[in-house]
Amino acid sequence: MKYKEKIEELKKYENLLYFIHYSCENLYDCNDTLTPRITSIAILHYESSTMKSFSIHLVAEVKKIDKNDILKKYDELEMIMLEKFFDFVSNNSQVNWVHWNMSNIIFGFETLIHRHEVLSGKIAPSIPDSKKHNLSLIVQSKYGKNCVDSPKMKNLMFLNDEIPRGFLEGKDEVIAFKEQRYGDLHKSTTAKVYWFKDIYNKLKNGKVIVKNSNWKYKVNTFFDWPVTKFVTFIGTIVGAIIGIIQYSMC
Repeated sequence: MKYKEKIEELKKYENLLYFIHYSCENLYDCNDTLTPRITSIAILHYESSTMKSFSIHLVAEVKKIDKNDILKKYDELEMIMLEKFFDFVSNNSQVNWVHWNMSNIIFGFETLIHRHEVLSGKIAPSIPDSKKHNLSLIVQSKYGKNCVDSPKMKNLMFLNDEIPRGFLEGKDEVIAFKEQRYGDLHKSTTAKVYWFKDIYNKLKNGKVIVKNSNWKYKVNTFFDWPVTKFVTFIGTIVGAIIGIIQYSMC
């Protein structure tokens, strides 16, 4: 789907639009598990800016488990956290989800479903692909695949204002997990989700700042400039007048 069509589609569902992101242990060092353990999930409702948080340390607090004992109870806490998240999914089947490259079993909705099944033995409710919208691909569909250097999220943050408070890069999240700083991981997750909303608003207005733009975007932008439109308008008028004169001389 083209950029304009995708944005128009999302605008229709903004009352049911949620931005989502999650944090986990190192994707390539899973500590003897088949898939990375999930640490936190953050979802942000677009219209109300209401944040819902699902996090290991929050579940531990409710269960009166000391932060130093979280690792011993991790599987139990992760299962409860995922059950709470999928209860929300089940009760909000009409929601449209805007995410950043949550597209496969390595990192994505399928990872959350798989972890839930591994820990609980139950199949979690799935989200139709038609209700998943990859914000990274939407940016690239407008400005081109090479519009910003990798890592794209961080570099887009730099170009569009600043790095959000609490944001951690992937390598820093790995360290935070190993140090059991689950609160810091959750702050990073929520910071990214708030940024998703901000970049979505900029996308709607064509105001995202990128390093490089594809030629189609440059051409479209050129013809959207007021001066260009004015010159085109004058050219059309002049052409019409010349046509009338030539016709009257025949």
